[in-house]
Amino acid sequence: MRTSTSATPVLLLLVLLAACGGSDGPTAPATNNGNGNTGGNNSSAPTVKTDPSFSSDIVPIFSRNGCTAGGCHGSPAQAGLNLASSPYAALVSVASTQTGEHRVIPGDAANSYLIKKLEGRASKGDRMPVGGQLSATDLTNLKNWINQGAKNN
Repeated sequence: MRTSTSATPVLLLLVLLAACGGSDGPTAPATNNGNGNTGGNNSSAPTVKTDPSFSSDIVPIFSRNGCTAGGCHGSPAQAGLNLASSPYAALVSVASTQTGEHRVIPGDAANSYLIKKLEGRASKGDRMPVGGQLSATDLTNLKNWINQGAKNN
């Protein structure tokens, strides 16, 4: 019996593509670890929080959306914003290198440069994240965190 060698490259390509289909990319859905905080590997989606925690709710938004990657705001950091190490210190009451506006103004999400960038309202640069936008839940949680005082909790 003769086998076809023309199917071999196609099968190899399919195997390689399947190997790249992991769930740790920037478009991977968030999960809920059972205590209302995002993270972990359960199948629940993140929920809107009235008073989100920076470490449990906000930091995972940056990771989940690819913001902490090396080509974005990881290392090296674009626009002087490194979200991979000390994200709180890089965001709260710190001036943007693009406009001088504060990235996060505690208690004022509407005028925080971070929210302007995420909503596409910034006077300079592209909408973030590059190539997409945050889910409504993630954006609401960021706004709620800022409006509740941008606590480092």
